[in-house]
Amino acid sequence: MDRFDLSGKVALVTGGTRGIGYAIVKKFLESGASVTLCGSRKETVDRALEQLKKEAPDGDVSGIFPSLSDPEEVKAAIAEIKGKYGRLDILVNNAGISQSTSLEDYTPEEFNKIMELNVTSVFNCSQAAAAVMKEQGGGVILNTSSVVSLFGQPSGCGYPMSKYAVNGLTRSLARELASSNIRVNAVAPGVTNTDMVAGLPEKFRAPLLSKIPLGRFGEPEDIANAFAFLASDSASYITGVVLSVDGCYINN
Repeated sequence: MDRFDLSGKVALVTGGTRGIGYAIVKKFLESGASVTLCGSRKETVDRALEQLKKEAPDGDVSGIFPSLSDPEEVKAAIAEIKGKYGRLDILVNNAGISQSTSLEDYTPEEFNKIMELNVTSVFNCSQAAAAVMKEQGGGVILNTSSVVSLFGQPSGCGYPMSKYAVNGLTRSLARELASSNIRVNAVAPGVTNTDMVAGLPEKFRAPLLSKIPLGRFGEPEDIANAFAFLASDSASYITGVVLSVDGCYINN
């Protein structure tokens, strides 16, 4: 059994079809949890489930694709999970988008979209999950932040702004929900070898790598390990934390 034992736990991972989210789903399955992954479209969900059948054949995994910006769809999805398993122990709010739009080029529609997907959706899922967790006597809510929430980025200010909001929501909910035995934490990944980073030309990769004292980019599995730890009973006294997993990224 994996060192972060999640046996008997029921988890929901949004944005679980690729990259960091997919690695979290796989890690949770390997750790013994039953996992529902959430994606934006049926096609991407089905593709992820097909791949997981090969990589984690013994795992209990299913998929859904509600609109996370619609609170009623979110409530219905979580009610479906509760109906199937009788509980929801872990929520991972990983779904989101990034942007690099300059300030002068931002449109209200583009700005509102990133806030809706990166902040409002996290609120909607947390609100619905917390209601179930309160009834059952506890649970864990984990949010994906970003190292840029701490340092900012040269353009695309909406993205670090949205992740800074996630940090504030994390710390506030940790205080509010502690009396209900619900722990709330966030993980702030640094530069990670997702498809987007792997596809960057070397002239862009080299300057990024030079800012990481550990001398390598993070792997999705590195981030997933942090989520598995925070979801497990090994982190039972940790709440309200935004954990940087970034190889000691230097912002200069």
